[in-house]
Amino acid sequence: MNSPEANIQSDIGVILLNDADNIVVLTCQGRRGQTAFIEGQRLTLRQDIPGGHKAARVLIPKGERIVKYGHPIGTATRDIAPGEHVHEHNVGTRLGEGDADLTVWDSRNQPRCGVTRLQVPLIAGTFAGYRRDPGRPGVRNDLWVIPTVGCVNGELRALVQEWSPKKPAWIDDVKVLEHPFGCSQLGGDLTMTADLLAGLARHPNAAGVLLAGLGCENLQIPMLIERVGPEPRLRVIRLQDGEGDFAPLLDELADAAPRYREPFPASELCIGVKCGGSDGYSGLTANPLLGRFAEHLVASGGTVLATEIPEMFGAEDVIAARVVDRTAHDDFIALDRWFREYFIRHGQPVYENPSPGNREGGITTLEEKSLGAVEKSGNAPVTQVLRYGQSALSGGGVQIVFAPGNDIVSCTSLAASGAQMILFTTGRGTPFGTVVPTIKVSTNSELAAKHPNWIDFDAGRLLTGQTWEAATESLTGLILRVAGGERAAHERKGIGEIAIFKDGVTL
Repeated sequence: MNSPEANIQSDIGVILLNDADNIVVLTCQGRRGQTAFIEGQRLTLRQDIPGGHKAARVLIPKGERIVKYGHPIGTATRDIAPGEHVHEHNVGTRLGEGDADLTVWDSRNQPRCGVTRLQVPLIAGTFAGYRRDPGRPGVRNDLWVIPTVGCVNGELRALVQEWSPKKPAWIDDVKVLEHPFGCSQLGGDLTMTADLLAGLARHPNAAGVLLAGLGCENLQIPMLIERVGPEPRLRVIRLQDGEGDFAPLLDELADAAPRYREPFPASELCIGVKCGGSDGYSGLTANPLLGRFAEHLVASGGTVLATEIPEMFGAEDVIAARVVDRTAHDDFIALDRWFREYFIRHGQPVYENPSPGNREGGITTLEEKSLGAVEKSGNAPVTQVLRYGQSALSGGGVQIVFAPGNDIVSCTSLAASGAQMILFTTGRGTPFGTVVPTIKVSTNSELAAKHPNWIDFDAGRLLTGQTWEAATESLTGLILRVAGGERAAHERKGIGEIAIFKDGVTL
């Protein structure tokens, strides 16, 4: 990607992402009559264009593809003159329900993956975590109380508040993972709730887990225990059986928890990557910055979890080209088809995205949003596709996780698959954080300045001269510090939420 400073001196900053592109992206508000030089050619803006939005680099006739990242993101619905604003008023999506014909695996094709653009050494530092036996180390030493049913949320919250003054110094936090489900659910919904909660119960950030049921709900404790498997950090309680044994169970879990952090190599990290509300800078700054970190982490032996399957629509070929074997390829295509059919089953268009906030920020079509979104995992190889609630597998690489694009639902899914932390890019801003440290990376500096209590890292500095190498090194340092105990912005406020995917009837 060309950096802004690589452009010839202009009245207005623009970025040409790929030599094949017929658009450029403005780095700040552009005014009619301002000029930019791209590849030695003058481009004059024909109208005011907001920062993060696109301008035509050349004449784009009606019916011609709009190309960004070297990839089509839509089709011109009328002739678009050089210097004209390119957005939803003159661009249509190319997506439809029958797209993504990626079913053929050709073993003669070499996957387009590998760490090809690293400019600084691989992650050599360690992080200070808590040993778990078995499994990856935790970056937090929490106690998690997981309800099997939503009607006990308030009772558990009150019991935890009563116990919390006794919390020993080596326990970071005590959390009730509140949710509204577990009762009056049938079939696939009940299965998904059980799988998700079981995945959370295995999480390395939990020094101990207390499964707390009521007693009469559909989601019975034995159903969850079977899914969790052998887990020495697990205890259970049924509230209808009586009172008085809640606090002793928390005491027992706390006493069994490790007291101290110890150093671990970066290869022990499992990091989730996620987009929040995108703007026109998401695919230029924050997302590709996460991609560079992902390449470093995978090359160092670590694991990256990626999700938001509907936000891969239109960019499936970019992911498929990085899949390392036939099994993972076929699993990815099946997952993509499931989500397409999910939209169709509910009578919704596959391309019902981007959101109003995305459009305001300069994202025109789902193809454009998807191509920017998949930048978060860089060019690292895709090694596995995980079911909902399935723990990340050994072997590292990028592992694709079942989840839609919704922030809370998808971040919870990443956590349930074992992400010790989540890197969350946002161009619009959000105070959100899930039950694991959620490092929010702003796409632009204005957002970082406006909401310093939400944002952990400003990737907008890439638009004003910071080098990719310096930004990658700075972000890596922050990640290792948070892994070692430094609190993310949402943790400092006590924010930590979960949400469970639902696709069925409620009794």
